[in-house]
Amino acid sequence: MIQALILMHRWLSIPLGPLFVLWFATGIVMHYVPFPAQTESDRFAALPVLDIAVSLRSPAEALAAGGIDHPARIRLFQRVDGPVYVISAAGLSAAFHADTLAAADVNDPGLALSVARAAAQRRGLEADRAAIAALDSYDQWTVPNRFDVHRPLHRIALHDPDGTELYVSSKTGEVVLDTTRFERAWNYVGSVVHWIYPTVLRKDWAAWNVVVWWLSLAAVIAAVTGALLGPMRLRPREARLCSRYRGWHLWHHWAGLLCMQFVLTWMVSGWLSMDHGRLFATGHLTPSEEAILVGTPDWSRLTAVALAAVHGEVREIEWFAFGGRLHQRTRRAPGQQQISVLDGASARIIGRFLQPADVNAATSRLGHDCARSTEVEPGDDYPFASDVPGAPVHRVICGDTWYHVDAASGAVLEKLDPSRRAYRWLYQALHTLDFPALLAHAALRTVLVVGLCAIGLVFSITGVVIGWRRLRMKLR
Repeated sequence: MIQALILMHRWLSIPLGPLFVLWFATGIVMHYVPFPAQTESDRFAALPVLDIAVSLRSPAEALAAGGIDHPARIRLFQRVDGPVYVISAAGLSAAFHADTLAAADVNDPGLALSVARAAAQRRGLEADRAAIAALDSYDQWTVPNRFDVHRPLHRIALHDPDGTELYVSSKTGEVVLDTTRFERAWNYVGSVVHWIYPTVLRKDWAAWNVVVWWLSLAAVIAAVTGALLGPMRLRPREARLCSRYRGWHLWHHWAGLLCMQFVLTWMVSGWLSMDHGRLFATGHLTPSEEAILVGTPDWSRLTAVALAAVHGEVREIEWFAFGGRLHQRTRRAPGQQQISVLDGASARIIGRFLQPADVNAATSRLGHDCARSTEVEPGDDYPFASDVPGAPVHRVICGDTWYHVDAASGAVLEKLDPSRRAYRWLYQALHTLDFPALLAHAALRTVLVVGLCAIGLVFSITGVVIGWRRLRMKLR
């Protein structure tokens, strides 16, 4: 039994040892420099004031022009070439000029450059030397699946002091990502290595998913066999326990005993990050739940009357369905907005955000055991936050299942059933130490994350040295 464990641990750890080293080292980097992403505040800062004085076609006409029956959302905003409707549906985004209903795809690199330059200037970035860098379906920073509806993307280099690059969607003409030289450099030695994210592999999500899942599982087995062997290889000597090893093996043995618990939980939780519904729930709504919480209202009622009721400086208008009813969201600033319910040809203002009564009216149809909604408070064990400053997130508990609704956008952020709540602790909490008590003390959390990863790094280096010596001996 012990010999089998030794062989399994040895021959899994030799090829995987360098990966352990890289995971711990890059974990430290990722704590300080996350993967590039555009914030909602940056996106909104790039939007000019919407020109609604011109004659615009209605959202319903835009839907008909696109032949889209069941949209998820419709947005209207100003682009350098005029007002544009963007219709989001399952797996696609389509853009149409709001005055002519002509397709508003951005195939012209010159237009993409104009969009990026205008967005950069509104954000206070230097854009005088902006130039087209590439048109790619994938590059290192646009491999995540959320960019699928925007491919290919125009990459615009601003040539500013920070080396900023903006990515313009060819489907909607929006800036969907920005990166800086600093982010790119550190992520090459951070997230890209940690997630095994080279473009050639990650652009095929299915292949990447299988490869990383099996590599992570093999690493878990290597860690588990080592954790079992560690105590077994101790021996009593003069009323105390001693290691059977010497030299690098001794260092590896004692370091393993010291950080065994952390290495195990970190490897297992890292493997669970690749779960994707294999063992735990995904947090997605079922079709019946979506039919209740979102619904299928009559989008053809979005006539020009909805636009006629908008006054003042507006930067974005959004229409969405919630609880089977159409809502209009008028946005003037990141935290300044107004939501109305559209009833026929009239609009009833309900306030800046969806009200608890609106949420309860929708969720009450999920079942008789749904309690009244409560707001997710800062420091909650299951933290959820809106992109809009000050906007509440409503939690509705129906039996053993929780639903979280963003009051600013009407989006159902996640469904937490018992499986998903367990996943929150087994993956997120154990892997990133985002326990509420630690989130309230950021400096302490940083010390723990960096300190534990450093210990794991040293431990892994001892294993790599032992493995290298073993291989050299075998090859002689």
